[in-house]
Amino acid sequence: MLTSTVQRPKSPLAQELDRIVRVMALVTIAVGVAFFLVSLMVGIPATDGFLFAVGVTVALVPEGLLPTVTLSLAMGAQRMARKQALVRHLEAVETLGSTTFICTDKTGTLTRNEMSVVEAWTPSGSIALEGVGYSPSGRSVGSAEAKAAAFTMAQFARACSTGRAIEADGVWSAAGDPMEAAIDAFYHRCRIGGADDPEVRDRYPFDSIRRRESVEFNGWLVTKGAPESVLPLCPDSADAFNITEAMAARGLRVLAVGRRPIDEVSATATALEAEDNLELVGLIALHDPPRAEVADALAQCRSAGIRVAMLTGDHPATARAIAERVGLLGPEGLVILGSELPEDEVELGTMLDHDGVVLSRVNPEDKMRIARALQRRGHVVAMTGDGVNDGPALREADIGIAMGRSGTDVAREAADLVLLDDNFATIIAAVEQGRATFTNIRRFLTYHLTDNVAELTPFLIWALSGGKFPLAIGVLQVLCLDIATDLLPALALGAEPATDGVLERPLTGRHMIDGSLVRRVFGVLGPVEALMEMSAFLVGLWVAGWRPGEAFPSGHALMAASGAAFAAVVLGQAANALACRSATHPPWQLSWRSNPLLIGAIAVQILLLVGLLWIGPVARLLGHAPPPLSALALAMATMPALLLVDALHKRIRASRRR
Repeated sequence: MLTSTVQRPKSPLAQELDRIVRVMALVTIAVGVAFFLVSLMVGIPATDGFLFAVGVTVALVPEGLLPTVTLSLAMGAQRMARKQALVRHLEAVETLGSTTFICTDKTGTLTRNEMSVVEAWTPSGSIALEGVGYSPSGRSVGSAEAKAAAFTMAQFARACSTGRAIEADGVWSAAGDPMEAAIDAFYHRCRIGGADDPEVRDRYPFDSIRRRESVEFNGWLVTKGAPESVLPLCPDSADAFNITEAMAARGLRVLAVGRRPIDEVSATATALEAEDNLELVGLIALHDPPRAEVADALAQCRSAGIRVAMLTGDHPATARAIAERVGLLGPEGLVILGSELPEDEVELGTMLDHDGVVLSRVNPEDKMRIARALQRRGHVVAMTGDGVNDGPALREADIGIAMGRSGTDVAREAADLVLLDDNFATIIAAVEQGRATFTNIRRFLTYHLTDNVAELTPFLIWALSGGKFPLAIGVLQVLCLDIATDLLPALALGAEPATDGVLERPLTGRHMIDGSLVRRVFGVLGPVEALMEMSAFLVGLWVAGWRPGEAFPSGHALMAASGAAFAAVVLGQAANALACRSATHPPWQLSWRSNPLLIGAIAVQILLLVGLLWIGPVARLLGHAPPPLSALALAMATMPALLLVDALHKRIRASRRR
């Protein structure tokens, strides 16, 4: 019920697109109104001026934005799936790339979730267990009395568990909870004789408040749970507290088992009433080896500016040991119990806003509060979870990440991303792809706005001249540029793969349209493309016999000059697409095979240019004609000119950063 009532926060991508749409809408409307007023001032009839202004306004609309965003997200989702990360909502692709704080659980994410019982302590003595995986074959080392007591404890712990170790094609694996499957293997490894397996009758199921569960088994009420939950109920457990601390400090997960004669329990007793005055049976220590690849993944997080916290239900000493082993524990060495978390969300956020914080014995309600507190501090929060009770926290976070192997259906349904291999390193691979998606959308915006500068320049010159300087390209040509020649390269840029170092450029506080993008568009790429366009137009007029101070030609001469300007813009689009592949490297330093879609799109773009210029009816409809050779040569020079200026700009920026 709680999961369904939690509203997903608006994704960073949705917020950024809202911002872009508002800005673009204001700019295009303002430009349209300005050109309408200018057209009236130069004597154009109001109806024609209105249509002219509408055409200019429509030409400025980034009609390729939504298709490019969708394609980029879909390509990102496909690439994530290849890396064992299944995206359930497309927006999650970019949200993951914007993540600044990851709240990860321990078991199965930082560790391999391949548990095995390695030690058992009872009041009669301790034994060590040896074995591989969940196989029942293995041996126990200890005194005969300790082995007998450990087997009794194994029977009781197994009765409280539903998970089992099963064999399929000669391989033993966990069916159900891996911890309970490990207890089943523990039972078989220390089994003495042909012990019976009576049916469990009554059950008090586990919950996150009690942190234990109980069953009626073989004349006993048997309780299994966290040591700090079970040991206080056992009057004879003084030594067990110290032993628990020693086991946990070695990174072992510890369970306590207690019992009570069933005839002492009232038939109407609640769980809290029944689980009282227990006799301590012993402690079970389980080992879950850390994943080898986690240390490198955490190092990548730090270079990417992402903070990581571990949220686990385990003992604080166990959590600390694992965090130290994988390199997660931060320099502050913060290990905090869930019961110690402050109620005030501002204070909670201040406490947790550090890298490498470890939180132990947390419950699902704590996870929700933690997500909200970090969001209030401006973080984009990713939260992992696998249990039924994790559903609300997965929805509360900006991106919920569920475990595909060990997770429940409820957790997977509430999540935005499902890890098919339950591996923390997969999260980092998905973050990398998410950042690549963010960069691809910026590439599209750079590409589109640069072309808009070239498309708008002839209208700006016409307006500033009071209509005396002829339009280098008309409204129909601009619409053709946007719909026919501009769209395919724009879409192909959305498929650009992640580049090296994308994780080393934190995105905190950045927008898709920022100062860097604006300077590149309006200070470098746009002016070069516009300059080459107008130069080709003027050369076309010059070849037709026009000289400064004379009246501008009309008819075929003006159409041929317009064709040169049109060709310059299309070829500028092609060069611009290549330049936008990277904000730091010229295209000849990038692999030509990494994005074959872009090469194909540019080839189609050039073929379209040939058709639009040399197919007579189409050319006449658009208002241009094939340009003279000298003007065409200058238009063709747009490509090398734009690429060389872009490369020089990138080199200057790189030298300033050194």
